[in-house]
Amino acid sequence: MDKISKEKRGEVMRAIRGKDTKIEIAFRTALWKLGTRYRKNSGKFYGRPDIVNEKRRVVVFLDSCFWHGCSLHCRMPKSHLDFWRGKIKRNKKRDALVNKFYKERDWTCVRIWEHDIINKNDFKKTIKKVSGLFSKGQLTSNATLGIDPNLA
Repeated sequence: MDKISKEKRGEVMRAIRGKDTKIEIAFRTALWKLGTRYRKNSGKFYGRPDIVNEKRRVVVFLDSCFWHGCSLHCRMPKSHLDFWRGKIKRNKKRDALVNKFYKERDWTCVRIWEHDIINKNDFKKTIKKVSGLFSKGQLTSNATLGIDPNLA
C-alpha cells in the first residue's frame, strides 16, 4: 500500500523529467565549457541519446540508477512491485537493443550511470573521458565510463 495519496503520487510521477534532468544539464554544460560540441536529445537518432556527436559517431546516454535498473542502487518500490519489475526489465531490454544497434553500425555507444557522476571527482574524470572521445573518436574501454557489461 502506498503511503501517500493517489493524487500526490500522480503529482510526484508527473514531475519526473525524461530529458534535461539536473545531471544531464550539468554534464552538457561541463562538456560545452571544454569546447565539446554535440546535439542533445535528438529524435533523429535511435533511442534518443542524451548527447550525440555525429561527426565522431558517438552517442552518450546518462542512465539513472532507478529507471535503468542499476544492480548497485535500484531499489524497487514496495507497492505495485509487478509493474515496476516489468517496467525496469523492459527498460534494460530496450537499452541492450539500442547498444546493439549502434555497435552494429560502428558507432561508440557510451552509457554512464548516475552513480558514476554524482561524486565531483568522478564527474570531472568522466567529463574528460567523454570530451576526449568526442575529439578523438575512440574509446579504449566502454567499462571505464560505467557501462553495465550486461548491456554492451
